[in-house]
Amino acid sequence: MLKKLRVILAALVFTGITLLFLDFTGTLHHWLGWLAKIQFLPAVLAVNLIVIAAMVLATLLFGRVYCSIICPLGVFQDGVAHLSRKGKKGKYSYSKEVKWLRYGVLALFIIALIAGLNSLVALLAPYSAWGRIVQNILAPVWQWGNNLLAAIAERRGSYAFYTKEVWLKSLPTFIIAAVTLVVIVILAWKNGRTYCNTVCPVGTTLSFFSRFAMFRPVIDASKCKNCHQCERKCKAACIDIDGGKKIDYSRCVDCFNCIDNCKFGALEYRFAWKNGASAADKGNEAAPADKTRRAFIVGSAIALGGSAIPARAQTDEGPIEIEGEGGFADIIPKTAIKRQVAITPFGSESVEQFYKHCTACQLCVAVCPNNVLRPSKDLKHLMQPEMSYERGYCRPECVKCSEVCPAGAILKITPEEKTQWKVGTAKIQPWLCLVDNGEVEECGNCARHCPVGAIQMVQKEREDGKTVRIPSVEEEKCIGCGACENLCPARPVSAITVNGYLVHHKA
Repeated sequence: MLKKLRVILAALVFTGITLLFLDFTGTLHHWLGWLAKIQFLPAVLAVNLIVIAAMVLATLLFGRVYCSIICPLGVFQDGVAHLSRKGKKGKYSYSKEVKWLRYGVLALFIIALIAGLNSLVALLAPYSAWGRIVQNILAPVWQWGNNLLAAIAERRGSYAFYTKEVWLKSLPTFIIAAVTLVVIVILAWKNGRTYCNTVCPVGTTLSFFSRFAMFRPVIDASKCKNCHQCERKCKAACIDIDGGKKIDYSRCVDCFNCIDNCKFGALEYRFAWKNGASAADKGNEAAPADKTRRAFIVGSAIALGGSAIPARAQTDEGPIEIEGEGGFADIIPKTAIKRQVAITPFGSESVEQFYKHCTACQLCVAVCPNNVLRPSKDLKHLMQPEMSYERGYCRPECVKCSEVCPAGAILKITPEEKTQWKVGTAKIQPWLCLVDNGEVEECGNCARHCPVGAIQMVQKEREDGKTVRIPSVEEEKCIGCGACENLCPARPVSAITVNGYLVHHKA
């Protein structure tokens, strides 16, 4: 019964959080958005003390149920492991804890938090990893299916579906997601929860508490017949029958496979808090319980303190660098430019604030309807989103990214509040303007589409003696939405481009 309950809950949570990344309309977030907020890394970066306390309390009561029910990457591994072992008699076996790797990764995770290297933090966190896998690998397939339905519906005179543009937002992020998926599948296929118990820093963090869980699987030595059936079913490889009928509770993920497969009633999930440390802890040379608790408390304090340390932002000033060569053929698509300061979403308050809290889970990228958000290619902020305007611009009425961010990197704002904030400012590059360089007699596209009236057309006499009207930007009005850059007819680089502000402020 316990296993069935765990499987049902895990399936519901896994389905819900996966759909959050697949739902490009952002509709499901009104009902299921809380599933992202109860994940470990978003809760820590958002300093959501209620979620953190609930997570710790649940682990102290029931063990690592977070890993077996709430963590989507953990549930995915269970699915892969189930498929790989289906119909096989000989399955898993006990393996010793790989301490140097397990605690080494945790130390690296904490150091990355302290140093503000959230790209590395996101690379190790299971929630972020699953978000990237879904957004980069599953979402395109989902969207192609949607486009097929849209084409069929349109032929029948229905517009129940609308076409979604499918494009590669970031090759480095796609490669990282693909490699992560392959590694996870291989490890889970061969040895079940190897990733969770040797690599995942979240699992290692929760293991400090699970050692002292009040309810846990317990082996009754008087009933055990040494059949090893429970050991063969343990995908966490934490049951050691020959070594003294021990369970390493720091690695146990409470899947209940062992309990359901014991024919002699020697295993049960019961209240066992008085037993103190796990048998595995007593049977080896591990540190005493008080040292373990102190180590966790110190590590947690460092991690939480590190998340509050501001990262140094780029302050160098200079001209905007352009990737690729220039050109003005209308058939040439716009190319991305390398901006002096990255543009982060409205509601992020500052570049530093945004990157300090961003989990790189791609949830905001998934719901952006204007193709503005995409993972950064910059090494320091790799996989964390940034704004770019070659495919669209940030419409003033759209605040979807602020509605779905679970980590506080983007604060929730209203459309009215959005137009009051400045995330960047536009700058004219006259040598690229089609009117200024004499390719056309008039344009004014940027001025017509500026939602805040920050661009005015002013008269200028060209070298050929003709007087033309060219754009001029009032920086105090510009909010950095990118409408002018996106709609400028110059190709492949716009004659008017937006550079971000390090600190956002009200217009």
